Amino acid sequence: MTDEELLQASADLRVALGRLIRRLRQGYVTGELTLPERSVLSRLDREGPATPGCLADLERVKPQAMGVTLAGLVERGLVERRKDASDGRKVLMSVTEAGLKLLTDRRSRTTRRMAAALAEQFTEAERRELVTAIPLIERLADRL
Repeated sequence: MTDEELLQASADLRVALGRLIRRLRQGYVTGELTLPERSVLSRLDREGPATPGCLADLERVKPQAMGVTLAGLVERGLVERRKDASDGRKVLMSVTEAGLKLLTDRRSRTTRRMAAALAEQFTEAERRELVTAIPLIERLADRL
């Protein structure tokens, strides 16, 4: 692949993934979590408790912005603060049962919408191609 072809493929992939993300977001109801809140809640669910500073680094935002995001999640009872058992000076953030329920419900709705679209609009071979691409997309996301 030439440099020019690689640039074009990168642009096409960015546009396609952007459209997919926008379409998935359209299923969100006003008043639900913001994108940063969903991202932090999902990360805490996947990776376990973390300090606000660590979350800010992982999400690539300023600590002040992470503080605002976490405050909203704590206020809604979706995330809780607790002292780190091994270092009492540190505060760890973790998902509450209410946060897990909200995540599970939202993921189920989104997953069902996506599964229906895949079943109705894609052949078996196309679905297999998409599944094969998942690790590559994840690796790309990790490197950006």
